Amino acid sequence: MNCGCAEVVTPGLLDLFDARALMVASGVPVGGCERVALDDATGRVLAEDAHAVLDLPGVDNSAMDGYALRRRELAVTPSGLPVTLRVPAGAGVLRLSDGGCARIFTGAPVPLGADAVVPQEKVSLDAAGRVHVEDELAAGANIRRRGEESRVGDVLLTAGTRLNAASIALLASQGIDIVTVRRRLRVALVSTGDELIEPGQTWVPGQVYNSNGAMLRALLAQQGCEVLDLGVVADTAADLSQCFARAREETDLVVCTGGVSVGEEDHVRPVLEHLGGISFHGVAIKPGKPFVLGWLGSSLCDGTPLIGLPGNPVASLVGWQWLALPFVQGLQGRTPPALQRFPVTAGFSRRAPRGRRELLRVVLDWTGGAPVARLAGGQGSHMLGAASQAHGYLIIDSNNNVEEGHVYGYCPGAQFLD
Repeated sequence: MNCGCAEVVTPGLLDLFDARALMVASGVPVGGCERVALDDATGRVLAEDAHAVLDLPGVDNSAMDGYALRRRELAVTPSGLPVTLRVPAGAGVLRLSDGGCARIFTGAPVPLGADAVVPQEKVSLDAAGRVHVEDELAAGANIRRRGEESRVGDVLLTAGTRLNAASIALLASQGIDIVTVRRRLRVALVSTGDELIEPGQTWVPGQVYNSNGAMLRALLAQQGCEVLDLGVVADTAADLSQCFARAREETDLVVCTGGVSVGEEDHVRPVLEHLGGISFHGVAIKPGKPFVLGWLGSSLCDGTPLIGLPGNPVASLVGWQWLALPFVQGLQGRTPPALQRFPVTAGFSRRAPRGRRELLRVVLDWTGGAPVARLAGGQGSHMLGAASQAHGYLIIDSNNNVEEGHVYGYCPGAQFLD
């Protein structure tokens, strides 16, 4: 039975995109960096610009297997050009003799004197092994010029770049094997709720497995954070105060799940107000309304920031992806990317949310050639099945019914993984 409490309009809630902008603006990078081997740098954040130490390519080289030659000699040698040189990849820079051409392979240095490379499939060889070319050949054809990608001193990657396979390959192509990266962000993870038990423990009626803890450990690991998991904290102000005091001293950020509403057993807000302060509490989204940004200590800038996520697991996931993630990226010295959004047709109808934007978990159906959004499953804030299957979110404005065949904003979920 739906009691209707989810439809109650709460005054004073921040707009989703205003809240996100505030989270982005508040994410000030933490200090500290270290030198690490390139092989250990996957997912780390560059602390300084990386510069080219070599021209890339280092020499003019061939873009394909073929023959390097002087174009002017093709016209004056109707009998064909003899192959006078063989240049494999890894060879030194050789000189092409007058009146001849070079058999050359992809990546091999172009011989001095050659001004074009003709692909092997566009060459015919006569009985004497001479090369004949029928098609016109432009100057510099199929030659990768020295430094055409980068020159010594060019900025290859800027500070704040999170290193992935392609960026690591770029650095490796320059012979770079050590990089300066920001130290890993230290995050305390706190789960609240007397009903919570950890996976693997024996369940009894009334207890709930701590899925939020497992989910947030995975999400923090995806961002390369060091996690201090403080486990499940009892629903008392004293226990929560003790836990927060430890987290404030040992970490850069506290992420707390549960206890952020305004019920008698929700102690996060009063404890936070006692030990620090609150920047904002409550966002006009469904699910994820009771989101908190606060701090432990003197201020958000000088203390230890705290993010309070709802206890319902899908609400917690939404709060992380849309609001907490850009804040964490800012603390890491990264520039949070703009949200990717594009219009998609809804393949269903649904009643409008009241007073809040609703972020519906959907899958995209491409069977008709253009994407159609369909509900991934039940949309309750406790229903992880749909969240685990969804491709992204359909963004529904408050008081705006979803009508099948109409177009709405769609936000792909893959962008929250980077």
